[in-house]
Formats: sequence, structure tokens, C-alpha cells
Amino acid sequence: MDCIFCKIAAGQIPAKVVYEDEFCLAFHDIAPQAPVHVLLIPKKHIVSAANLAEEDAEIASRLLLAVPKVAKLLPLEEGFRVVSNVGENGGQTVPHLHFHILGGSKLSAVMA
Repeated sequence: MDCIFCKIAAGQIPAKVVYEDEFCLAFHDIAPQAPVHVLLIPKKHIVSAANLAEEDAEIASRLLLAVPKVAKLLPLEEGFRVVSNVGENGGQTVPHLHFHILGGSKLSAVMA
């Protein structure tokens, strides 16, 4: 597979890892959009949140449960944002499900 996040999860491409368990991996983004910008990915290749299936329920759960674990490992006591872009029009640039965990300063409000 030619997916950069799959290669990172497999250890084929180095990354500054923050957290890892059997289901997911969190690492610093190489082009941060905030003082703290970490990507949380499932180790299984899933294209986006729109592609989650019933069989992925445990992975989805483990990803969401990893968010506060990752936040505790980073200086995010004041709060943080979690974002998952879906598809090209949603701003997704890597076709592998991932959550952006952003913080480290007061973030501007976004459209709801």
C-alpha cells in the first residue's frame, strides 16, 4: 500500500510519536497549524470517517478513547480541538482516517 500513514504506522517512515497502542498511533504533524498539532491515526487503513463500518466499531472507540490520553501527554490542560476532515472538499489531504489534535494557545472560533 502506498499510504504514508500506513507506512508511519508500520515504522517504515519515522515520526515523532506521542502515543501508541495496538489500535492507534499519535505523532506530531510535520506542518503544524497550532503550537501543539498531533495526528491520531488508526493502524488499520480506513480512508476517512465516512468509511467507518460496523466492523470498525472497536477501532473507532479506541481512537476516541485515545484522544484524552494523548492530550494528557501534551501541554493541553487549557483545552484543545479535535478535527477530522473528510474528502477533498472537507480538506482531507491524506486518504487515511486521522484526527488532528490542536492546542497550546487559544484557538479561534470556527463555523458550526
